[in-house]
Amino acid sequence: MHAKTDSEGTSIDASWPPRSPRRPVYYVQSPSNHDVEKMSYGSSPTASPTHHYYHCSPIHHSRESSTSRFSASLKNPRSLSAWKHVQLGRGDDDDDDDDDEMEGRDGSKANKIRLYLCLVFLFLVLFTVFSLILWGASRSYKPKILVKHIVFENFHYQAGNDQSGLPTDMFSLNSTVKISYRNPATFFAVHVTSTPWELHYFQLKIASGQMKKFTQSRKSQRKVVTIVKGSQVPLYGGIPVLVASREHLNTIAVPLSLTFVMRSRAYILGRLVKTKFYGRIQCSVTLRGNKLGKALNLTDSCIYQ
Repeated sequence: MHAKTDSEGTSIDASWPPRSPRRPVYYVQSPSNHDVEKMSYGSSPTASPTHHYYHCSPIHHSRESSTSRFSASLKNPRSLSAWKHVQLGRGDDDDDDDDDEMEGRDGSKANKIRLYLCLVFLFLVLFTVFSLILWGASRSYKPKILVKHIVFENFHYQAGNDQSGLPTDMFSLNSTVKISYRNPATFFAVHVTSTPWELHYFQLKIASGQMKKFTQSRKSQRKVVTIVKGSQVPLYGGIPVLVASREHLNTIAVPLSLTFVMRSRAYILGRLVKTKFYGRIQCSVTLRGNKLGKALNLTDSCIYQ
C-alpha cells in the first residue's frame, strides 16, 4: 500500500467538481407543555438547542405560538369542552330569547282579543239593559181608545135565496162607527191596525167592516170612522123579531154587539225594541127602526180589555 502524499490529495480534490453549499433545513415542531412553560417563564434559547430556530425568526415564532396553543387545547380536552359549552350556551340563550319574544307577541295578541271581547260583551250588556229600560218605560204609554157612537144609515129585510138557492130571509145593513184614538207616548209613534169590526146578533154575523191602518205620532190623537155593513145576509129564521115585525120595521128593536181588536205597535231604536198593545173592545147597541140616521152614543156601552 502506498501512502498518499499531499500532492496526490490535492490533485484528487481538484479533479472533483465544486460542490454547492448546503442550504439549512428548518423543522417546525410543536413544543410540549413542558417547553411552553419554559418559554412562558423566559427560559434562554441556549437551554434547549432544538428551539433555537423559534427565537431566530419571528415568523416561526408566531407559528410556534399558534401551534402551541392549538396543541395545548388538544392536549387539554377540558378547555375544548368548555369552549364548546360556551358556544352551545350562547346558542341556547339566543333560542330562549327568540322563544320569549314570540311568546310575548302571542300574549299581547291574546290580550288584545280578550279586551275586544270584553268590550263587545260590555256593549251588549249595556245595550240590553238600555233596551229593557226603554221597553219597560214604553209599557206605561198604552194608547187610549174610546168608541164615540154608531149611526145606522139604513137596513133592508126581504125574502130571497142564499148562494145554494135555498129560500130564506135576507138582511142588509149599512152603518158607520166613530172612535177616538190617542197616543200618549212622549218618545215614540205607533202603527195601528185592527181586526174586522163586526156586528153580531148573538152568534150570527150580520155586518162587518175593515178599518184603514194608520200611524199615530207621539202625544197626538185622531178620530177614526169605519163603515160596517152587510149585504144580502141569509138569516135562516135567526132573528125572530124581524119575522114578527115584517110589516112594521120602524118599530123593531134588535139587540146587537159590536166587537173588534185594536193592535198598536211601537218601534223604538228602529226595530230593535218593539212594544205591542192589544185592546179588545165589545160594545152593546140596539138597532131601532125609528133611529135610522141618528148617532147612538156608545161611550158608556163598551167594555175595553
